[in-house]
Amino acid sequence: MKFLEKYGYAPDEKAVAAALDTIAGQVDALSTRETLLACFSLMDLTTLNATDTKDSVRKLVEKVNGLSAQYPSYPLPASVCVYPNFAGVVASARADKQLHVTTTAGCFPASQSYPEVKVLESRMAVRNGADEVDIVLSLGDFLAGDEDAAFEEIAAIRAGIDEEAAAQGRRVVLKVILETGLLVSAENIAEASLLAMEAGADFIKTSTGKVSVNATPAAAYVMCEAIRAFHAESGRKVGFKAAGGISNAKDAMGYFLIVKTLLGEQWLHKSLFRLGVSRLGNSLMSAIERQTVTYF
Repeated sequence: MKFLEKYGYAPDEKAVAAALDTIAGQVDALSTRETLLACFSLMDLTTLNATDTKDSVRKLVEKVNGLSAQYPSYPLPASVCVYPNFAGVVASARADKQLHVTTTAGCFPASQSYPEVKVLESRMAVRNGADEVDIVLSLGDFLAGDEDAAFEEIAAIRAGIDEEAAAQGRRVVLKVILETGLLVSAENIAEASLLAMEAGADFIKTSTGKVSVNATPAAAYVMCEAIRAFHAESGRKVGFKAAGGISNAKDAMGYFLIVKTLLGEQWLHKSLFRLGVSRLGNSLMSAIERQTVTYF
């Protein structure tokens, strides 16, 4: 595994498990209103359903638009995440450009198609208003041992969205989903993390939410250790996104504390940390308000 060797990182599963036990013991005590509101600001509110329509996506954005009127102390979520054909819907419906348009692309979620198709879909997402593009690592190449092909595909998508964004006078964020539940081993997760970062990812992300095993604290811990190793060697800060199965405030706080523990306070901002969620919003609001809230 050439990237593990290059960055001098080898995950220690026993040490990870021990560290996660310590973090789990801190969650309740550190779940203050302030930290829960911080988690709220990190959310990529996500709808990735076969039944999504322009109207359903618009209604979700309108919920975010109306948040400040009903809950004036709440920050905006980081973004609304949708399929790429809805990028323009989110862009036109949002009341504040601080709410980013995030789209999946690159033949999400399986990433099984021609590289040229993946690049084109990613470019089209940017052309139609995406501020951030979430793609999936080519697992077929990676698991077959062809790391060069997986690397080159990410780099090609990076180049494509950069060119498209530059034509509009802006820059677009690229997140690479590792699908950690299918990578299985800590070594594979770490190697894929370093590969994606070196290929140009601005964020590395755990999961699509479309497989049986999605985000786990253990995978997140290894990914954040890889981010730390990459930063130490390259000087470049890469963000972390946990996604898939994060449904309650306790889950969110667990990931918040993993990032804080390994990467420090400077990473606890939407520019470097995200929570990809479809159900978490109401749970966080309920925890903040200390009563059941059904807003989204």
